[in-house]
Amino acid sequence: MALEIKIPQVGESITEVIIASWLKKDGDFVEMDEVLCELESEKATFELNAEASGILRIKAQEGDSIEIGATVCVIEEVSQPDRQGEAANSTSAEPAPVQVTAPKTTGETIEMRVPEVGESITEVTMSAWTKNEGDFVELDEVIAEIDSDKATFELPAEGTGILQQKCAEGDTLKIGDLICTIQLSEDAPATSTTPAESAAPQAASSGNTTYAAGHASPAAAKILAEKGIDPSAVSGTGVDGRITKEDAEKARLTDGQVSKQASKTAAPVATKTEVVATPVGERNETRKKMSSLRKTVARRLVAVKNDTAMLTTFNEVNMKPIMDLRKKYKEQFKEKHEIGLGFMSFFTKACTMALLEWPSVNGQIDGEEIVHFDYCDISIAVSAPKGLVVPVIRNAEKLTFAGIEAEVRRLALKARDGKLSIPEMTGGTFTLTNGGVFGSMMSTPIINSPQSAILGMHNIVERAVVENGEIVVRPMMYLALSYDHRIIDGRESVSFLVRVKELLEDPTRLLLEV
Repeated sequence: MALEIKIPQVGESITEVIIASWLKKDGDFVEMDEVLCELESEKATFELNAEASGILRIKAQEGDSIEIGATVCVIEEVSQPDRQGEAANSTSAEPAPVQVTAPKTTGETIEMRVPEVGESITEVTMSAWTKNEGDFVELDEVIAEIDSDKATFELPAEGTGILQQKCAEGDTLKIGDLICTIQLSEDAPATSTTPAESAAPQAASSGNTTYAAGHASPAAAKILAEKGIDPSAVSGTGVDGRITKEDAEKARLTDGQVSKQASKTAAPVATKTEVVATPVGERNETRKKMSSLRKTVARRLVAVKNDTAMLTTFNEVNMKPIMDLRKKYKEQFKEKHEIGLGFMSFFTKACTMALLEWPSVNGQIDGEEIVHFDYCDISIAVSAPKGLVVPVIRNAEKLTFAGIEAEVRRLALKARDGKLSIPEMTGGTFTLTNGGVFGSMMSTPIINSPQSAILGMHNIVERAVVENGEIVVRPMMYLALSYDHRIIDGRESVSFLVRVKELLEDPTRLLLEV
């Protein structure tokens, strides 16, 4: 009996794929669920698994473009006695391959769909698969990562069985859309060896390896190819020694590989002189799909510019008093509280005091109503690897300097590692952003909607200023307060910024709350 293997549906808008490489040869015996070849679409690379055990008959070659649903190969199913006869006729120097027993399925299949990940989130992006099509997965094992416009989430398996992917990396999915199915099974696939292997020591030593050993996953293979690294030189940490994406990212060229790579790419000896006009320098282009986070940030920033009456008022702060105070007490502060004393705690304390005095700056417009808050949830803009995120320090007005510094460090570390949760990034009544850490001298920050104001901090530069009729050099910082003129009047915005300036230039006021 012959079973046709057809190209499966690999994405909603994908109509054809390319045969990237065959991992098995025509005439090879293949086990059920064993990877036969790798397919490439315009979005991602996929593995094609055998749907039965038998002899492989290839119908399409590497590089061919195949439409969805077309036959790519045929498997001629053979009985187990026939297979054992083939193993008996093989020489003792060639050990029989490991026999993989497929897991015993229950006949049930569960569908995994995009879960609810936040109150205002309607779609996510399939960031990465950590398991491959046809892999055996355990209950609660992480099989994929999904990106929303606010955070990255891990997707655990909802059952034990064989994974069947229904979407590709990079696909945008709505809440409730189908991600994958799991064909439930009672146990994991088991491996067993033939009697011939136990009789031959050499065969027994090699019988524990499978096709996965030293084989790179599609994502890993692409990374290794870009780096010019031979997969055989990389140790795999995945299942059965498979080379994972993380292994490929950590791999580095050795001296031998560098020289070998250089010899491969060296220009051949010219047989005759040719005049070729070439541009000076490289002229490469790189295109990358916008992440869900980046698209959402862009959409919200444009909406704020269009939907608010945004203005910006400026002032400058003499940072010498704060810098002198930090220099005097930073060692004692760190010894007592086990955290450094930075500028953020001073600015946060100054803003919370000014916000309570000017409640409109701490307010929001909700439909036809203005909402004022008697607490200060300060949002801190952080540049994370995947884009801008804004975690929130709750009830900052009640925190000490040490408490603020500890919360800033905790949120910054989680943002760097992509571990911020939705509750940690929702809410907020006022935002602080520090472009000064990147060298910004002055800017007009955009309001973090639905808030009504944002304070921009900038770099500290020594400038000549006049104090008591004399020209002196002081470390100065420009401050920029962008605000929504629909709710905040000019008098309130300017008075708020002047109050912040007073508190920063005389830090004693922060301690005495005057």
